[in-house]
Amino acid sequence: MRMKLMEILKLVVVVAAMVTMRAAEAIWLELPTSGETKCVYEYLRNNIVVLGHYVVIHDNEHYQADVLPTISVQVTSQSGNNFHREENVTYGKFAFTTAETGHHLACFRMNSHVLGNKSVSVALEWKTGIDAKDWDSIAKKEKIEGLELELTKLRGLVQAVCENLVYLKVREWKMRRVSERTNAAMARFSIMSLSICILAASLQIWYLKRFFRKKKII
Repeated sequence: MRMKLMEILKLVVVVAAMVTMRAAEAIWLELPTSGETKCVYEYLRNNIVVLGHYVVIHDNEHYQADVLPTISVQVTSQSGNNFHREENVTYGKFAFTTAETGHHLACFRMNSHVLGNKSVSVALEWKTGIDAKDWDSIAKKEKIEGLELELTKLRGLVQAVCENLVYLKVREWKMRRVSERTNAAMARFSIMSLSICILAASLQIWYLKRFFRKKKII
C-alpha cells in the first residue's frame, strides 16, 4: 500500500511539473568566432528565484593546443537591470530574484579565437521557481525524507501552479479591460465617423439644391 501511494505521488509530482512548465534541462548554444552575441530569455513574474550555471564545452583539440576559448556573460532584465556579468571565463554561476515582471536575458559572446575558427558550444542550465529550490538541503534542514519529502515537493508544485493560475487570471482581466476599452473607443470613433459622413452628405445635398435653384435648373 505504501509503495502504491509513493508511485501515485511521484506520478502527480511529474504531472504538476509538466503543468508548471519549469524545464531544467540544459540549453546548448553555438557561439561563432565572429564575436556575435547570442541570448536566451524567459518571461518571468516578479519575485521569482532564478539559478543558472553555464560552462564552455571544450574538445580534444583545445586541450592538446592548450588554448581554451573564453566567453563573456551578461544576465539582465528587459529594463536593463544587471544581475550577473563576467568576462573571459569558461564557466560560472548566477542567482537572483526577479524584481519586475518581464523578459530576463542571459547573453553570451566568445572572446578568444579557437583553432580552425570553429564555433564553441556553451551549456546553460536555467532553473526558475520551484525548480530552483535545493530539495536536498531542505530535507536535511527539516529532517524529512521519503513520503514526507515527496509531499513537500508536491505542496510546492501545487502552490506554484496556483500562483501561476492567479497570475494568468489577473493578466486575463487586465487584457479584457484593455480590449473592452479599445472596443468602446472604436465604437465611439465609428459613430463619430458615420455622423460626420451623414452631415457632410447632407450639407452637400443642401448646397447642390441651393446651387441648382439659383441657376433655375430645378
